[in-house]
Amino acid sequence: MANPLRTFASLYSTTLLTVLAGGLLTTYLGLRLSVMDVPQLWIGGMMSAYYVGLVAGSKIGHRLIAQVGHIRAFVASAGIVAASALGHALIDELTIWIVLRLIVGMGMMCQYMVLESWLNEQADNTQRGTVFASYMIVSYFGLILGQGAISLYPDLGLEPLLLIAICFSLCIVPIAITRRIHPAPLVPAPLQITHYWRLAPQALTTVAIGSMIVGSFYGLAPAYASNLGMPPEEVATYMTVTIMAGLLAQWPMGKLSDIMSRSRLIRINCLLLGSLALVIAILPHQEHLSLVLTFLFGILGFTFYPLATALANSRVEQNERVGLSATILLTFGIGASIGPLIASTLMQWFGNNMLYGFISACTLVLFVRLRYVHSKQKAETHVTQDYIMATGDLVSSPLVAALDPRVDVESVKEQMVVTAEDENIDPDNFSDTDYEQQLAFSFDLDSLEATLDTPVSQDTTDDDVLGLTAVSYEQEDAIKAS
Repeated sequence: MANPLRTFASLYSTTLLTVLAGGLLTTYLGLRLSVMDVPQLWIGGMMSAYYVGLVAGSKIGHRLIAQVGHIRAFVASAGIVAASALGHALIDELTIWIVLRLIVGMGMMCQYMVLESWLNEQADNTQRGTVFASYMIVSYFGLILGQGAISLYPDLGLEPLLLIAICFSLCIVPIAITRRIHPAPLVPAPLQITHYWRLAPQALTTVAIGSMIVGSFYGLAPAYASNLGMPPEEVATYMTVTIMAGLLAQWPMGKLSDIMSRSRLIRINCLLLGSLALVIAILPHQEHLSLVLTFLFGILGFTFYPLATALANSRVEQNERVGLSATILLTFGIGASIGPLIASTLMQWFGNNMLYGFISACTLVLFVRLRYVHSKQKAETHVTQDYIMATGDLVSSPLVAALDPRVDVESVKEQMVVTAEDENIDPDNFSDTDYEQQLAFSFDLDSLEATLDTPVSQDTTDDDVLGLTAVSYEQEDAIKAS
């Protein structure tokens, strides 16, 4: 069995450089805007623009890949993203920066689509889990390296932007010279958002609110740390510790979710993260304590998405998982674009610590919503389990038709005559079938007597039965009318 790291070395190298550049750009812009003393709302809008670009880029990137192929689409996107990153060095106009940030989000979504669809198509089923686990590990290391790189340039000059452009340029090389087979064009999948929200409401709610938390942290944590008086190298350490905690938590949290209920684990995560975020918001800043707290934050905050994804996939069939993945990505992008806007507004109105105050409020809303949905689903499950299919004697008898107001009386009478006449069957020609019919008729008369609370004998004719049934309906109508 081939080693995935060796088999997909070119794609992993491209991923590492792409994520490194993207993470470095996010942190650089957050710190740069903070140094420029820009209002928090602008910082939040800048970060939200990136996630809006991710959502829009999913549609544009799909069309581009279908038209020109994976490699050409990746090269074009990388060139546009590199040019957009350098555009921040040419002009300090914030509205232009927001547009550039939007373009970067669209281009990077196209790059991610190329990489992930390529891996998904050419990964062997026996190694698919290992391939994507390696992909996630490489992505986390890229983020960590991107945070660490900012400490090399504490003055926040043009050097970080040049390094970002270099990484976006170099990420083209491994994928352009790869000897891997070119993947087939993407096939569009129908997107039925409401359908998947009905199937997995707890999971998609977790994705929506969890993405607001993650988007707010990535976009505003550098500015938050800088406003506390941390120099750029300490900000880089703060971000690196948090992301490293998220990386280390993935495997044990996944194992834990296989042992206990994922919905319960998410609710426990909500309570712990909400309490932790509230502590961070209230306590005064202390260098070492802050690193410990943000490490714990990374463990809890960065595991919402994988837990929710696993929960959602357990609720759908195999043929629905492509549409589910698209719904999850769309939900994540929308939540991550809204979160920074709300958090930055609160930070501007009420102070720097409202970043974690907002995160704590998000976990509270998520917990209440999950409890409500869980109790509702539990009640529906109990109703379904308590319902027992009727197995009374009348169910399998022709007499049951006499109790159904939707059935024509004459039709019932014709069916009843056959069974009633079977009482006078010739004993010499009495077959097993005839015996079963006779036994069923006798059994049904007893059931009818118990149902109508009226004495019924074996001599009762079909006309008598129909008369008793009509009386029963008249009594029922009278009760309803009263």
